[in-house]
Amino acid sequence: MDLNTGTRIADLRGSRGWSQPKLADLMSVSQSTIAMWESGKRNISNEDLIKLSRIFNVSTDYLLGNTTSKQGSVPEWATEQDKKDLRKFLEDNANSMTYGGEELTDDERQQLRVAMETIFWKHHKHD
Repeated sequence: MDLNTGTRIADLRGSRGWSQPKLADLMSVSQSTIAMWESGKRNISNEDLIKLSRIFNVSTDYLLGNTTSKQGSVPEWATEQDKKDLRKFLEDNANSMTYGGEELTDDERQQLRVAMETIFWKHHKHD
């Protein structure tokens, strides 16, 4: 994980006026875990990344530093239900993927999530 992710977590937390203990409580982790995420000393699991994206109402791509848009690659026509459907689709599918029986690296999992989001939006158009 690069420092950018930790910086974004700290900035989002600060913009809400939350302390590290407050965010730790919301995330059901220790305050030291939040501090290590923010300093880039500990990686964030996919599950915690998804939870952070929900708490802060931003995309996982934004948290990971892959985009400057807090809502990631969500099309302008997407409704709140569409966004909920995407989160469920990713939760149901992205974390269970392996390649040749081997667990994917964090980088591979993130690339897979981006590809799955692209496919989801392509097939989820409102005609």
